[in-house]
Amino acid sequence: MLTGELRNKIDRIWDAFWAGGIANPLEVIEQITYLLFIRGLDDVHTREENKANRLRRPMERVIFPGGKDERGLTFEEMRWSRFRNKAPAEMFNIVGEHVFPFIRSMADADTAHGAHMKGARFTIPTPALLAKVVDLLAEIPMDDRDTKGDLYEYMLSKIASAGQNGQFRTPRQIIALMVEMTAPGPRDEICDPAAGTCGFLVGAGEYLRDNHPEIFRDEALRRHFHDSMFHGFDFDGTMLRIGSMNMILHGVENPDIRYRDSLAQDNNGDAERYSLVLANPPFAGSLDYETTSKDLLKVIKTKKTELLFLVLFLKLLKPGGRAAVIVPDGVLFGSSTAHKTIRKMLVEDHRLDGIVKLPSGVFRPYAGVSTAILLFTKTNSGGTDQVWFYDCQADGFSLDDKRVPLLPDEKLGPTPSRSEGSNFVSIPLTNDEQAKNNLPDIAARWRERTGTERKRSRTAQSFCVPKAEIAAADYDLSLNRYKEVVHEAAEHRPPQEIIAELKMLEAEIAEGLLELEAMLP
Repeated sequence: MLTGELRNKIDRIWDAFWAGGIANPLEVIEQITYLLFIRGLDDVHTREENKANRLRRPMERVIFPGGKDERGLTFEEMRWSRFRNKAPAEMFNIVGEHVFPFIRSMADADTAHGAHMKGARFTIPTPALLAKVVDLLAEIPMDDRDTKGDLYEYMLSKIASAGQNGQFRTPRQIIALMVEMTAPGPRDEICDPAAGTCGFLVGAGEYLRDNHPEIFRDEALRRHFHDSMFHGFDFDGTMLRIGSMNMILHGVENPDIRYRDSLAQDNNGDAERYSLVLANPPFAGSLDYETTSKDLLKVIKTKKTELLFLVLFLKLLKPGGRAAVIVPDGVLFGSSTAHKTIRKMLVEDHRLDGIVKLPSGVFRPYAGVSTAILLFTKTNSGGTDQVWFYDCQADGFSLDDKRVPLLPDEKLGPTPSRSEGSNFVSIPLTNDEQAKNNLPDIAARWRERTGTERKRSRTAQSFCVPKAEIAAADYDLSLNRYKEVVHEAAEHRPPQEIIAELKMLEAEIAEGLLELEAMLP
């Protein structure tokens, strides 16, 4: 959790960019990403130097080689720890004319982030702004993984509050809920085919750190965690850079974050590769058939991106693999042949486990669309017995454009807890608090979906519906189709009582009119 002091420092960096003429929030994040990457390279080089000196042997990994670049500056002078002490004009020249060409040349280097620096552009307009931002970034401690990760998450939250660019970010508490419900394990291979800032992959990584510490005591599991567990695709270079940096700052050394237009490319190479898909894909309406992957169109003929992504998820999952994905409500009840086909496929050919209807304000202020979380398991042989539904009415934040927290930080998210020393102690919510944050209740009831949840009435906030009933309803998956509403009994009063009340009211009105008449001239 970031302290107020650290938040203030980040706010000052953000304000400096805006005052310096960079108002696009994505550009601000991108320039900060570059500078953090440059600082990180220097930190890695320094650690390698210290290790080599301690062991009295050559450095195993050299970031800044000896010699000079083609413009005559030594690579040593390009290190963060060197140029940050220069005069603003000289620093500006070093960063723009030497450091950025250097990091662009790292595209083929053996670094997780290097490949995404190929298109790096230095757009900070003045030496004064660069000097101010470098000084402010230097004040932020970057040796602790939690602090680094929280710092980046806080910066990414500013994208969400900045209007149209917010579609790249799913609220952190919703990500945490989906991760909690799918419970990633040490041997999972996790994929987000519309990764954006990699929030789902980061959430899965943090869950594994908290719940499976054995990963870091076993060399094979540790290497899997760092090198082959996390996979994210996007076709936006800015998002790839930001997402890759987000993963690295959260302690994943070599995530597989790469360029791919998931709906336009042939995905046969990745078919049945992943055991868990977590995603909130973009719902851009429709695609041109010419740009859509033919292997997806073979399964379902549609231009609707939300339906094509569901086909893609099934294709990417290995048998037994599971998914938690966000879909617009229309997927649940749309009447087109394509809508019905994909719903029937999930229910009949695989196992549809659950649906969580989200409040329509979850993605405000930049989108008011109604959405739901779809949870399913790929089986290729059916298996749907009963589908669990939950009507989420509150996620801990106001559902207006401001999206302010309704509870203290430790009582938000699906697992409210407070730290006590090195441990976290869970905090039970009162009924009033639970009414403001349904997420812990969702996680708890989800775990009972094959047990006590089967006995709940259809008037409850969660309930189960048998597969046969869903099939009979033409595979309609909208919660309201099955939910029963409790109608309060109307109050019946004796006619004499109502007449007496009306007479009293009539007398009061007459008395008021007489008083009004007396006041008139």
